[in-house]
Amino acid sequence: MTVALDRRYRSVPARLFGSPAFRMVGKRLLMAIPIMLGVSVLTFWVLNLIPGNAAQQLLGAEATPEQIRALEAQMGLNEPAVSRYFDWLGGAVTGDLGRSFVSGQDVAGQLGERLTVSAELTGLALIASVALAVPVALLAARRPDGLFDRVSMFVSVSGLSVASYVLALVLVLVFAVRFAMLPAIGYVPFAEDPVENLRGMVLPATAIAVPLFCFYTRFLRGDLVDQLQGQDYIVTAQAKGIGPWQVLLRHAFRNSSFGLITVVGLNLSTLIGSTVIIESIFAIPGLGQLMLQAINTRDVLVVQACVIVFAVVTVLANLITDLLYAVLDPRIRYGSG
Repeated sequence: MTVALDRRYRSVPARLFGSPAFRMVGKRLLMAIPIMLGVSVLTFWVLNLIPGNAAQQLLGAEATPEQIRALEAQMGLNEPAVSRYFDWLGGAVTGDLGRSFVSGQDVAGQLGERLTVSAELTGLALIASVALAVPVALLAARRPDGLFDRVSMFVSVSGLSVASYVLALVLVLVFAVRFAMLPAIGYVPFAEDPVENLRGMVLPATAIAVPLFCFYTRFLRGDLVDQLQGQDYIVTAQAKGIGPWQVLLRHAFRNSSFGLITVVGLNLSTLIGSTVIIESIFAIPGLGQLMLQAINTRDVLVVQACVIVFAVVTVLANLITDLLYAVLDPRIRYGSG
């Protein structure tokens, strides 16, 4: 019996590492390595094409060429671009992202502080948009071309026609200036005051969530209507006497959820782009605001690190999307992934 148990426990790692899902994850992570390298090279190249550098920004327009050259030598900016990139890459592999040219702080430490703020903002916006889009799309698809469907489609089209930064300014004007219900700028850490933290996040999260909600609602509603009107399994379920809501929820929505997950995963890059603008409007000390400040001051190492973080988040989001397929439908296998 002891020998059998020993063989059983030793076979667990073999089954884990040999599973199709584990092989798929391993392949995707290996594929992410050249993607990250490509992103870092492209970012470094583009930043070096921008006129000026951190030394010129710090010294100002009144600085003499000799002063600029001296500070460039101190910062290492007088080295060839290729040499500076490989120096950065060597440190990045070991977790050392260098120090900010402007503040002198460790870049990795700055990212850690700002990343939690951006994660909270994007998480609230994503959860709110999906949580509202699903019931609205279900109600709209239940009676296509009905009153609720027409109203929801009008709202969706209107919401998609307004840019997130324009919506942000309107929200500030209405809820912060006109009615003074919510703060317009500033950020309070959640650990310091949870209530004020959430109050400060309402307007920026809403500005990001509304366009997402409108897009997800239109997409899911259209897919649900297609499922209900043109699929044989829906006709079979209706012929068995299953109620309309059960057909919608248990059959149509389950299949439409795959498309919604795909759209949410692919849409994450757009969500990240929105945070860059929204964080600056509402003075939220997140990763987006840090990157914009670093671009203005030509703080190359900070910009490089921020872009890499955004790329990593996008790659991981696509990986999680694929894994969610297997959770929703065990029939999916990744043997060829």
